[in-house]
Amino acid sequence: SIFPKGCSINRRRLTRRWIAEGFIVEKDGKTVEEVAEDTFNELISRNIVRPVDHSRNGNVKAFQVHDMILEYILFKSSEENFITVVGGHWLTPTPSNKVRRLSLHSSNPEDARGKIETMNLSHVRSLTVFENLHQLPSYSLKSGILQVLDLEGCKSLNTSQLDKLCKMFHLKYLSLRRAYIKKLPAEIGKLQYLETLDIREADVVELPLSVGRLQKMVHLLGGNKSTRRALKFTEVIAKMTALQTLSGIEISKSSTPDLGSMHNLTKLKKLSILNIKDLHDNNQKYDDLLSAIEYLCGFSLKSLAIDDGFTGFLDSIEDLSTPPKYIHSLELSGKLTRVPGWIKELETLEKLTLSLTSLGTDMLLVLSQLPLLFSQTFSVIAKGQDHNVVEILHKNTMDSGGKIFVPADGFGNLKLLRFSSPVMPLLSFLERAMPELQRLELQFRLLEGVYGLENLESLQQVHLRVSQQPSEATRVKISCIRTSVSVHPNKPTVVADEYYE
Repeated sequence: SIFPKGCSINRRRLTRRWIAEGFIVEKDGKTVEEVAEDTFNELISRNIVRPVDHSRNGNVKAFQVHDMILEYILFKSSEENFITVVGGHWLTPTPSNKVRRLSLHSSNPEDARGKIETMNLSHVRSLTVFENLHQLPSYSLKSGILQVLDLEGCKSLNTSQLDKLCKMFHLKYLSLRRAYIKKLPAEIGKLQYLETLDIREADVVELPLSVGRLQKMVHLLGGNKSTRRALKFTEVIAKMTALQTLSGIEISKSSTPDLGSMHNLTKLKKLSILNIKDLHDNNQKYDDLLSAIEYLCGFSLKSLAIDDGFTGFLDSIEDLSTPPKYIHSLELSGKLTRVPGWIKELETLEKLTLSLTSLGTDMLLVLSQLPLLFSQTFSVIAKGQDHNVVEILHKNTMDSGGKIFVPADGFGNLKLLRFSSPVMPLLSFLERAMPELQRLELQFRLLEGVYGLENLESLQQVHLRVSQQPSEATRVKISCIRTSVSVHPNKPTVVADEYYE
């Protein structure tokens, strides 16, 4: 009920907020995160919320609430003084007693400020602001018992307002995602109860020294995938030993003098390295990073993503003495000229993304034997690295003879297959290939052809993303795909749209 009408809501944003406000508790031996997931899945199964986007492992990534259901939820929330909404499509009456949760939608700042000034905000536990902070009186940021502060996408955050955040000593959840900020206040270490800090797609690249005092921090989310600006991993971050999620970080020689400090993060379940810099001339640093990754995989790590920034680090990952056998999600991006030999041992792997990889039928034969693989993505997209991309595309063509055959049998659990490349080689699915595949996604500038779609027994959807202004030859190939799909017994849907490079 805090979100505007028609808003697409991120699942993790919601469940982490539930946990921060104490709505979810451990039960039946399950962690709070697992209970939150079960609770969310119940909302899905009861059709209370509607999925609008899925992640690559099949989980709901984002959802919407039907207008009629939202209106009812909002009415009940207002009736019980659960939340107060200012602005937006539906207005809740100003409560006669204390406001507990305040949600500010986009509206006239003067009108909003006038309404807020009549409210008793001394007991606000949760504050969510959409788009603009101008409508919020300055004293509103002084609430001492605030536990959730969600300013995702907010513009006009100034230094004074950021400094006030550091006095909200009971904060558990703080989101500054997509906010226009370049650094966090030096005093942020005072937020000793903080569990989630989301600074993704902001311009923060280094954390203050005081964050080392945040011993309850569970999720630290940083970096920007589209610009590849990342949060520098320092020994200060390594002091947050309760971390379970660490995403969007950069490993560099200057900011990370001691990679051994990463060994402290034994509770990590998800690690995402967005960039590696200045390590190519230091073999010891390569070895230290490999050692840290191998060490963490021996504890709780289930999801690992590495973009090596074309340093060549990924080729050294072949040298792991102990493969990450219990990993569920693996993403390797950058200058990856060969797939690690140990990948065939990953019997629990569900999601695999390989970027800038030499792709051929032989590799597909290896991957086809992974028993739980649910999602597979191959990508050759790298802005600003055209020379490297051309080299890898040429090598792909030489190795595969310009043709890739998806073998019969194998890939017994695969539901989603993605190819993303400027030039798509001829792709052919042999009889009995990928028996459970439901969705095929192809993104390309030029397409050689796709054959054997009729052999994909469970196919439900084909999604084609074509670079703007496709050639006449490409249009013909797309038409051939439509014709091939039209005779499939499942009558799969074909979606074709353009993307801009």
